[in-house]
Amino acid sequence: MSHAAQAARAYRAAASHRSLRQQEAEVFRLVNARLRAAKTQSVAARVKASCDNRRLWCAVLDITHDPLNALPVELRASLASVALAVRREMDKKNPDFDVLIAINDSIAAGLGSLE
Repeated sequence: MSHAAQAARAYRAAASHRSLRQQEAEVFRLVNARLRAAKTQSVAARVKASCDNRRLWCAVLDITHDPLNALPVELRASLASVALAVRREMDKKNPDFDVLIAINDSIAAGLGSLE
């Protein structure tokens, strides 16, 4: 079995012991760890961390527009607004990683408080 297959199997096993909200919060924490590390690393590391953050927030924005999304309309609208604000920050030549990290921390904390 390949290393990737072993890793995927281990992740599935571990994920089965965590709620969906815990898994979502973990994604925000993982992206934040990359943003924090990239702050003091090379330009390439900053670009990679920025791309990870952009992908995360593009997914959030897409989910808020999904008609099958069970979240209340007001919450989806609020998340969409945050996603658009993150996109505006990410579109800057030098996005403020501290702002992005603070937003991600808030979302992760909110997801954790839903348990």
